[in-house]
Amino acid sequence: MDRRSFLFSSASAAAVAAATNAQTTQPRASVNARPSEPFQLLYAPHFGMFRHHAKSLEDQLQFAADQGFRAWEDNGMGGRDEATQRRLAAKMEKLGMQMGVFIAHGDFSKPTFASGRKEHQDRVLADIDKACTIAGRVNAKWCTVVPGAVEPRKDSGYQFNNCVELLKRCCEKIEQNKSELVMVLEPLNFRDHPDLYLTKMAQGFAICRAVGSPHCKVLDDLYHQQITEGNLIPNIDAAWSEIGYFQCGDNPGRKEPYTGEINYKNVFAHIHKKGFKGIIGMEHGLSQGGKEGELKLIQSYREADSF
Repeated sequence: MDRRSFLFSSASAAAVAAATNAQTTQPRASVNARPSEPFQLLYAPHFGMFRHHAKSLEDQLQFAADQGFRAWEDNGMGGRDEATQRRLAAKMEKLGMQMGVFIAHGDFSKPTFASGRKEHQDRVLADIDKACTIAGRVNAKWCTVVPGAVEPRKDSGYQFNNCVELLKRCCEKIEQNKSELVMVLEPLNFRDHPDLYLTKMAQGFAICRAVGSPHCKVLDDLYHQQITEGNLIPNIDAAWSEIGYFQCGDNPGRKEPYTGEINYKNVFAHIHKKGFKGIIGMEHGLSQGGKEGELKLIQSYREADSF
């Protein structure tokens, strides 16, 4: 499953000029390939994001750590062989990097949670069982769950109940595995992913409240939510108790900060002020290729993190 990428004051005239030139000029902060100070927040790149600076997976982790990144996410970690999983986990531990999300379950075509069908439930529970094993190998606390498509033949109330009841069983499965794993449910936007069951922050909040477990929280992907409903900061505040993880990407384009319309410095400053200690996954692409594009990406996060 292709999971995105990703996945970033002065006078008013100066502000307008900065916004107009956002895609052609570099953000103010400078960067190079030498070691840098850690970022204030735990931004998490992914494999391939710095491939022009480092070829091997371990070297990509090293380069990111040298640039001040203290976290990493890998949606495809579950598909790697056990030896690779353990090798990458050892490298991250050595660098003091936290492991972010990997995908535990995501179906974009079947109503796996909303239907209430046993065959769907069995598949989901098997995926969570496997995710607990993977999490133990790679020191992961979070895994992504996409609760499938809508079930058009069922009323929304029954779909909600089916989703909640299956998530409760998933939480029981995690506890049976003696795991601390947290499923983070990701609302996705209707434009890129039509007909999915979970789309909005309030919906995710209500589901997690109904499940009532520390193993079930919301993944607030700011790119998706900007498309679906905007209102990013008020929704962060309203859903705060049930948000376990963030991801980001600017809109339109799903590239790094300062390539679209989201004021990421304000959003990140708000998250930081609220005391968030978790991870913000960089689930987006790059607006420019080669080494220069990778350095531009790092610059954009240095600027967005300069609050």
